[in-house]
Amino acid sequence: MSIKISLPDGSVREFPSGVKGIDIAKSISEGLARNALAIDVDGEIRDLSRSIEKDAAVKILTWNDGGGKYAFWHSSAHLMAEALEALHPGVKFGIGPPIENGFYYDVDLGDKPFGEEDLAALEGKMKELAKKESSFARRDVSKDEALEFFTKKNDPYKLELISELTDGTITFYEQGNFTDLCKGPHIPHTGFIKAIKLLNVAGAYWRGNEKNKMLTRIYGITFPKQKELEEYLHLLEEAKKRDHRKLGKELELFTFSEKVGMGLPLWLPKGTILRERLEQFMRRAQVKAGYDPVVTPHIGSKNLYVTSGHYEKYGKDSFQPIHTPDEGEEFLLKPMNCPHHCEIYNSKPRSYKDLPIRLAEFGTVYRYEQSGELHGLTRVRGFTQDDAHIFCRPDQVKDEFIKVIDLVLHVFNSLGFENYTAQVSLRDPEDKQKYIGDDELWDRAEREIQEAADERGLKTVAVKGEAAFYGPKLDFMVKDALGRSWQLGTIQVDYQLPQRFELEYVGSDNQRHRPVMIHRAPFGSLERFVAVLIEHCGGNFPLWLSPDQIAVLPISERFNAYAEEIYNTLKAMDIRGLLDDRDEKIGRKIRDAEVKKIPYMLIVGEKEVAEKKVSVRIHGKGDAGSVSFEQFVEDFKAQAAAPTN
Repeated sequence: MSIKISLPDGSVREFPSGVKGIDIAKSISEGLARNALAIDVDGEIRDLSRSIEKDAAVKILTWNDGGGKYAFWHSSAHLMAEALEALHPGVKFGIGPPIENGFYYDVDLGDKPFGEEDLAALEGKMKELAKKESSFARRDVSKDEALEFFTKKNDPYKLELISELTDGTITFYEQGNFTDLCKGPHIPHTGFIKAIKLLNVAGAYWRGNEKNKMLTRIYGITFPKQKELEEYLHLLEEAKKRDHRKLGKELELFTFSEKVGMGLPLWLPKGTILRERLEQFMRRAQVKAGYDPVVTPHIGSKNLYVTSGHYEKYGKDSFQPIHTPDEGEEFLLKPMNCPHHCEIYNSKPRSYKDLPIRLAEFGTVYRYEQSGELHGLTRVRGFTQDDAHIFCRPDQVKDEFIKVIDLVLHVFNSLGFENYTAQVSLRDPEDKQKYIGDDELWDRAEREIQEAADERGLKTVAVKGEAAFYGPKLDFMVKDALGRSWQLGTIQVDYQLPQRFELEYVGSDNQRHRPVMIHRAPFGSLERFVAVLIEHCGGNFPLWLSPDQIAVLPISERFNAYAEEIYNTLKAMDIRGLLDDRDEKIGRKIRDAEVKKIPYMLIVGEKEVAEKKVSVRIHGKGDAGSVSFEQFVEDFKAQAAAPTN
């Protein structure tokens, strides 16, 4: 019996039923077969050695494909586990998944200490084992056999995982002397793994639960070529220099305090200026786009979130209710702004002529994140969203969605984010219970999002299982200057909350109708956006955003009076900066201003005082010559204007 295999170029070939991925690769070209790592079969990534029994659309995956890297790093995690077991007999294994860059494995080494100093030996063992070109062999096992194997091995974490699996769905993978519980996929053999670097060691609670044992998490990355590893390590060093936590401290933007609480950032004066400039930029854009500003409380009645569905979905994992002296009265810290905005919409009757209604708020929300998940500004417990909700008629959804896309792109273009992909985040069709609402409305919302993205010519990728619980969304994945991908900006279509809050408008037919709700946040959260912006530009902010735009540097105290006059004049013009009148040499003042990444340094000495000029230095570029003070102001204002749409 033959089956039809559809290839990415549109061609269809016939193969015997049971054909393996590697045979399909060989039929296309020997070169492709040599580089093949895995195969995509109808959207599922598989081993090349697995049989294909029915008609399917396939793609051979190499290192140049995301699925190829996924299988490569998944296999690398198994290789590291084999090396660990060889060096530390009796080690117990948790999970070892691939991640965006590389992989990790959570392990329990008992009382044995394991730190950064142990990585070199482990890395060496991995290289030794990789050279053996051990095949990754997949084997179906019964639940009883799986339990028996890991009981003999005394591996409690694997036993816990197996206990939750259904008999008939369990597979083992074996390579060399190592066997693991795993569903795959994997690359053909370990020989593909040529370059290895173990990066760091961290602690991680088993299954992310703080009540469970703390395991040792070992991170690593691998490549098929040494040159690629060297390039990656160079980027890693550059990333360390750009780390927003490091630059945030050096530039005095924000800080954290244990007394205030983990994950609760304190914005310092310079960081507050940066944040306010971003807010002002967005407010101007929103006014032009027809949004009305609103303000809502930081807490809300528990019943508000029961109505919205947030309590059912997140209640047990969020901040616990706030109790008042009145018996039975409970409030929650606001995890979302949307329920409050629904109640604003409900504050008076609405007509079809009133729609769309666009409500915008820089609303601070609070979500409990486990301490191990907190990371600078990118993962916090209190953050401010540039949130807005559009209430519109069904026939207005697509147009409103397109307008929001335009606003998001304006933000990205204004801040130098030129490389981005639009991700259409869909429901997981295999696990619909995670979501609320009927299929018809979900299908409609997913279709409208795709149509709007297509109309704007966005490069999109559809990802199942990433939708919000109440609706699909368009997430913008932005690449920074180092090529790292970040999720910034989101737009969501929601047919569910208007139903739950019984939102209505009177239509042209004089009947009551449900509006559709669009959620949008171009920044996402100000905290995360600022973190990404810092790392993208390395702390060298656009002139209009920079907390300190100028530094006035007198050569000696004899020229302090003129320097102060210049500084006060600039300050009155809303040009931000500082006057460095310390009793220090000018070289030191310049170096300090460079470290603070201040865009312009205005140096004044005898000649400048006499001629009413300033000597200009530009951060990172050096001397830009001497100009009249008036000319400098004119040139500066032309460059410092905030972008407009």
